[in-house]
Amino acid sequence: MGMLTLVPHNVHDVSVDGHRMLVHVPTTSLFEMDDVSASVLELFRQQGMASAETMRTAFGDRFTPEDLADCVDGFKRLDILRDAGAPDTPITVTEVEDIPLSTIILNVNTGCNLSCTYCYKEDLTSPAKGERMDFDTAKDSFELLLRQAKDRDRVNVVFFGGEPLSNLPLIRQVVEYAEPRAAEVGKTVDFSLTTNATLLTEATVDWLDAHKFALTVSMDGPKALHDVNRRTVGGKGTYDLVAKKVRMLLSRYRSRPVGARVTLTKGVTDVIGIHDHLKYDLGFFEVGFGPATSGPLSTFNLGDAELQAVFDAMKTLGERYVQGALEGRNIGFSNMHQLLTDIAAGTRKTVPCGAGLGMLAVDKGGDLHLCHRFVGSDQPTYGNVRQGIDVKSLGAFIEEAQDRSNYDCRTCRIRSVCAGGCYHESYARSGDPHAPVLHYCDLMRDWVDFGIAAYVRIMQGNPSFIRTHVEPRRLPQ
Repeated sequence: MGMLTLVPHNVHDVSVDGHRMLVHVPTTSLFEMDDVSASVLELFRQQGMASAETMRTAFGDRFTPEDLADCVDGFKRLDILRDAGAPDTPITVTEVEDIPLSTIILNVNTGCNLSCTYCYKEDLTSPAKGERMDFDTAKDSFELLLRQAKDRDRVNVVFFGGEPLSNLPLIRQVVEYAEPRAAEVGKTVDFSLTTNATLLTEATVDWLDAHKFALTVSMDGPKALHDVNRRTVGGKGTYDLVAKKVRMLLSRYRSRPVGARVTLTKGVTDVIGIHDHLKYDLGFFEVGFGPATSGPLSTFNLGDAELQAVFDAMKTLGERYVQGALEGRNIGFSNMHQLLTDIAAGTRKTVPCGAGLGMLAVDKGGDLHLCHRFVGSDQPTYGNVRQGIDVKSLGAFIEEAQDRSNYDCRTCRIRSVCAGGCYHESYARSGDPHAPVLHYCDLMRDWVDFGIAAYVRIMQGNPSFIRTHVEPRRLPQ
């Protein structure tokens, strides 16, 4: 063995209750280190480079030559150690020749009956001025989805707005068309919808239940917090109405768990109180949080201190999640669920999400956008549901997203979990959808380390919880 050098950006280690865990950064794989591997890694961390003679001198007779050789060979296979002077592994960019969609998002109405102060939708308008998608556009969108999902057994249609239930007749038409059409080509279709809940009726809930919709309700907590931003067009708080509708919804809905989605803004940052109200007072299955940092009105965006406080509170709630998991209970904290799912699955992202690859959004005219957040923006579109996807342009975007050589992402220890962050967040903050969301980076690294520690503690104390609650949920048949 000649001189070897450490590849520091391919390895990270986290100590958890006496267990020293090695994170293989390129694949997000976790290994528990024994004394040999921990000692070898520490030596290379101190010296940067070492030879067999260096290790013999450093370790003496602590380890057998065979154990040292096995450890070094393992590290070399993982590209944690490599021959000194060897070039860095180039970024592999996979050429995009097709767009294998699994999901289409239909923006069924630009109108909304609420006027939430932090809303990012650039095409949003009042109900009277709302521009509704027609059935022909929706039908063509679904047919595009079926063509692009030729190798998939399941497809998903997401209804978005504005407030999507303000165009319920179209939603009903799409479902009535899509279910038999999907069956005709041997596929199952699932439906998803995010709503502010104000337009729900018992009849609508029962119909959504019959078609097994995955439902998410946008709600920001108890009355004093929810009413800060989530108001009617006339400026009136909506908590009382929404809470009444949610209680009705949760009392009747049986086909799928229903979750709440919370937007955290200046003055609305009580993560623990919001979670407990939505989970235990109202009865949502789970609660997820999205901090606002790049909205169009900076007055609502969280500053650095507030963002740090939010992440600290999320870790406090995460500790409660871990304690519940050790006791076999799921407290319904979806951010933690997603983090543990990524860790358990060994997530290896080369792009931030499925936007533009497994998922596209359709506006009222049929134009294709990266995702629902870009509808109404000045960013390019990528074809139309009638003429098809502009694979050349969209492929170029996805290929550019894979190459992080111009950013610090290349050597970041969570690059396979984050991959640079949300395209729209980057676009809203800097005008460049490929620029990393740098204001999140240190917080996200700390959050992922917290998740690794949580995963290890749960696996040590109650591994069945991971199999029961964390592994990706199966959709109902």
